[in-house]
Amino acid sequence: MSRIGLSPIPVPQGVKVNIKGSEVIVEGDKGKLSRSFHPDISITLKDENLIVARPTDNRNHRALHGLTRSLLANMVEGVTKGFEKVVELSGVGYRAQKAGNKLSLQIGFSHPVDFLQPDGIEIVVEGTNRIRITGIDKELVGETAAKIRAVRPVDSYKGKGVKYAGEKLRLKPGKAGKATLKG
Repeated sequence: MSRIGLSPIPVPQGVKVNIKGSEVIVEGDKGKLSRSFHPDISITLKDENLIVARPTDNRNHRALHGLTRSLLANMVEGVTKGFEKVVELSGVGYRAQKAGNKLSLQIGFSHPVDFLQPDGIEIVVEGTNRIRITGIDKELVGETAAKIRAVRPVDSYKGKGVKYAGEKLRLKPGKAGKATLKG
């Protein structure tokens, strides 16, 4: 039995949930999210709780049960609290600047890399090397942070590049470290 799929999703005050067949629209203080789910999975609103149920114990239905519940919980949390990711630039001369809806990254290339801010996402540059990405859609926030990080992933020898805040790096010793280990 899916433990995640069985637990109900509490709907806080001020959040409106509209269920039209397999499409669910969640509206809250921060905005409005809509998503279409698999038609086999039933979603009902009972006593200020969203309940997700599956028709059979088929392998596909079991997988969709937990997934649907997690996606719905993320939608409810997104319109009430929102989501955020923080990305850090580390390296000499690495910096970020924001102009309008364009993020300009100077990260060791011969030219600045421009990144357009997607709709529904707010990008804030703190100082010169911290980028805060916020929004109501968890998937879009994570995807935007991953795209910024993919421009210049962290070098495993020097630790230079773009990383998530709080990400633990394991630096390799390099040639000099390898030579001292033999002796």
